[in-house]
Amino acid sequence: MKRKKVPLSAQVVIAVVLGTILGALLGKQPVAFGVGTEQLGELGLLVIRLLKALAVPLVLFAVLDGLLTTNLSGKSGLKLLRICATNAAVALAIGLTLMNTLRPGDASRDALTAVMSGGGQPTVKVLPADTLSPLVAVKSYVPESLVAPFAENSVIPVVLLALLTGAAMRRFQHTPGQATVTSFVRGMLQILTQMLTWVVYTVPWAVFCIVAQVVGRAGVAVFGALLPFILVVLAGFTLHAFGYYLLVGWLVGRKRPGAFLRGGGEAILTGMGANSSLAAMPVTLRCLAERLNVSAASARLSACIGTNLNNDGITLYEAMAALFIAQALGMDLTLGQQASVVAAAIFAGVGIAGIPEAGLVMLPLVLGAAGLTPEVAAIAVSFLVPADWILARCRSAMNVMSDLLVAVLLDAGEPQPEKAPLTD
Repeated sequence: MKRKKVPLSAQVVIAVVLGTILGALLGKQPVAFGVGTEQLGELGLLVIRLLKALAVPLVLFAVLDGLLTTNLSGKSGLKLLRICATNAAVALAIGLTLMNTLRPGDASRDALTAVMSGGGQPTVKVLPADTLSPLVAVKSYVPESLVAPFAENSVIPVVLLALLTGAAMRRFQHTPGQATVTSFVRGMLQILTQMLTWVVYTVPWAVFCIVAQVVGRAGVAVFGALLPFILVVLAGFTLHAFGYYLLVGWLVGRKRPGAFLRGGGEAILTGMGANSSLAAMPVTLRCLAERLNVSAASARLSACIGTNLNNDGITLYEAMAALFIAQALGMDLTLGQQASVVAAAIFAGVGIAGIPEAGLVMLPLVLGAAGLTPEVAAIAVSFLVPADWILARCRSAMNVMSDLLVAVLLDAGEPQPEKAPLTD
């Protein structure tokens, strides 16, 4: 009889528990041969580094693939963009308002300092404040060479280059050889997605190592230090998903909140359980067609073509996490600097792959937009890892709700043709 594989979400939870126990028992003391929780944490950070290295090329080919393979009419495309932009703007407004008002990072400053310093003096610094002025930020978006954004892991310049390259490639899409280029882009996207999937399988091990190091440095109190952040992020998710989504779905899409949740509940729970909106896509399509009575065209446009634009959960979390870390480090980001974080969070939401723990892939890049050096960003991600396993599932559920809502809104006010099956 074939043994059932333990779900990745369960593996992460087990890793958090075991890492906490090991860190609490050993502290920073070595176990054997000079190896202890400190060294384990360094090994765990290697996984974070590899995720960061794969994230930038993934964004490039994801944007290129979307531009080359998406076949949209002007009217449908503009409507999709308008809906997604509005949803993202509301999500970011909620997130920034909560973070700037409640400032949960202030309560976590001592714990983050302990993690970064290892109990001694902090050994890493943030970028000088004058490097974060709006003019400097805009100048940094224009690379001096085509290689620089990839070498520096700068997500916004990479997206701008991808948009420019994709627009040029679309102009020559009917020329000989263009099909080969499109196939190459799609192949590279599949390869990078597969590579990320393999790396994600090692995330439970990385979580175990990093949690052991974090708890070994700061003690189990680190979970209490992260509690304000978790509660504020969950409040943001709740306001956006169960406030804004249900209200707009009712007033504009003519779907009452109860009907919306009953119709899409299976897809939402699937996304939460699998920690992936992409894994939930077949269920999302079925719920839209059979329970929410959405046309096949709107369902495909939202859940298949526009799914990379519907990642409000990622966008909201990335921006809130960056502001939380900045607050915990004592950085007061101006509105212009927060705008840079917002832009990076939006691009992260657009370019993210629908794989488990994908939000962890983009977080170091968004933290870089907040002015954190690569060293600080890596340690900051390790500080958030103990909380990420639960917030990741909420992000995925929210992304599925976004797919459902966008499809409902695309259908609103449109003539309803006879429904065709969504799949062959």
